[in-house]
Amino acid sequence: VIAPLLGPNMALALATTLADVKMARRALRSAAVGIGMALVIALICGLLSRVDPTVGEIASRTRVTMADIALALASGFAGALAFTTGLSTTVVGVMVSVALLPPLTVFGMLLGAGEGKQATAALGLFLVNIICVNLAGVATFLFQGIRPATWWEAGRARRATLLAMVIWALVLALLAVVIAWVRHVIGAGHAGPGA
Repeated sequence: VIAPLLGPNMALALATTLADVKMARRALRSAAVGIGMALVIALICGLLSRVDPTVGEIASRTRVTMADIALALASGFAGALAFTTGLSTTVVGVMVSVALLPPLTVFGMLLGAGEGKQATAALGLFLVNIICVNLAGVATFLFQGIRPATWWEAGRARRATLLAMVIWALVLALLAVVIAWVRHVIGAGHAGPGA
């Protein structure tokens, strides 16, 4: 209940580590349902209520800082450790919720309120966080030596894991460029013609 996206994201990281396509499909389907439900509720809230994008809690979800990235990476590490060492999933659930649900909710509310540029920035934070959570989860499972039980699957899983980590890292870098560009566009829009 606290973190509906914890299970699907950790399952996706584990599926990546094990090269388990069936588990990955189930994890993606569960994540899509959780994201979709949160987004629909947030959109409705944005349509029915007045949303002020300058309010601190909303504005803070429209920019990506190093603290946000650190929190998302820590959430991914903690999530993977919770599933392998028995760390409290409640505490981890709160961490993952803080990393994923607020920017997703702000995205939906701002989109519903017609604040397209700010909504795009919140979506950027959500995507960065989801990539960081999964990247850290895969790295943690890999570091712990989690692999398929049979040797012939282990080689394939190792290659799939490394490929996934490279892809996650490249997507994160690309997203960082896009976010910087969006921030520049938003900043230029606020500066006005006389700036």
